[in-house]
Amino acid sequence: MPFLEQIKKTVDKATGLGRPGSVDLAVRLNQRAPRTHSFADDGTTPNNPRLPLVVYHDVIRGEQGLDPAAIFEELFAAHGWGGSWRNGVHDFLHFHTTTHEVLGVARGSAQVQFGGDEGRTLTVSAGDVVVLPAGTGHRRISCSDDLLVVGAYPDSGSFDQRRPGQIDHREALAQIAQVPAPAQDPVYGPDGPLVTLWAKDS
Repeated sequence: MPFLEQIKKTVDKATGLGRPGSVDLAVRLNQRAPRTHSFADDGTTPNNPRLPLVVYHDVIRGEQGLDPAAIFEELFAAHGWGGSWRNGVHDFLHFHTTTHEVLGVARGSAQVQFGGDEGRTLTVSAGDVVVLPAGTGHRRISCSDDLLVVGAYPDSGSFDQRRPGQIDHREALAQIAQVPAPAQDPVYGPDGPLVTLWAKDS
């Protein structure tokens, strides 16, 4: 699926078919209050000691003729979250120590465990967005056959992917502490709830 989706993404970008314009993006958004979850360092998965995971449920209104993955790609890019990809969520526990991450569910649904082995499993469905602060452990527990997720990262970050035990724990914590807060909420822009939430907790 990822290979075919990348081909579709390339064709969509080249032709403009199925991709929303800036006006389309504005009218496709539902205003949703964020739900937050905080996870403690469990000794193997660092999580983030300061910043909570942020979940927006059902933020995207789809429309026939528009590719839901393209809506997420354009929305995230418009707010300074780039390097997007299309895939699912890995079924092994991993985290990022040098960047935050946003996940937009374009199709299907999944049960994803956040926060490592001692974390919490959440159900995410098409239209949902999850913003993970650097260090937050995550893995897929189960999913529908049609699951498609769009991921992206703040332009100020640099991508890495670690599993517990692949990096010295103290080094991971030091790297996570150096990751700057993003300038914009990936969904709602510079005045979005994420900016306030993460500034308050930083």
